[in-house]
Amino acid sequence: MHRRSILWGAISAFGAAFAASRANAVSEAAPPAKLKVVYHLNDLDKVSFVLGNIQNHLDGVGGPDHITIALVIHGPALRAFHSAAANPDLSKRVSQFSKAGLELAACGNTMKSQNVALKDLLPGFIAAERGGVVRIAELQSQGYLYLRP
Repeated sequence: MHRRSILWGAISAFGAAFAASRANAVSEAAPPAKLKVVYHLNDLDKVSFVLGNIQNHLDGVGGPDHITIALVIHGPALRAFHSAAANPDLSKRVSQFSKAGLELAACGNTMKSQNVALKDLLPGFIAAERGGVVRIAELQSQGYLYLRP
C-alpha cells in the first residue's frame, strides 16, 4: 500500500509539473493581443472629459505601445477641434495623441454641415468620409471595443 502511494504521488507530481511547463510555454509563445478601443464623442460638453479618459487609458496600460485607440468625433463636439476656436490645452492634447498614433477621425457629414475642411481642424485628423457612425461600425467589425463616456 505504501509503495502505491509513493508511486501515485510521483506520477501526480510529474503530471502537474508537465502541465505547468505546457502552460508556461503557451503563455510565452502567445503574447496577449493588443487591445483596440474606439471612443465615440459627439457632445461638446464632454470633450475635455473624453480626452482625459483617453489619457488615463493610455497611462493605465503603459502607453500607446500597449493599446490601439481611435477617437471618432461627430456632431457638436467637432466644433471644439476647429483650429480657429481650439484652446491651447486641447491643441496640445490632440497633438500628443496624434504623435502617439491615435486615429483622430472627424465625421465627413458633420464637416459638411459645419462647412469645414480637414485643413480647418487641428492637425492630425482624418476624415471619416462615409460618416462617423459608419467609421465606428467599421472599427467594431475589426475588433475594436466601443466606449462612449
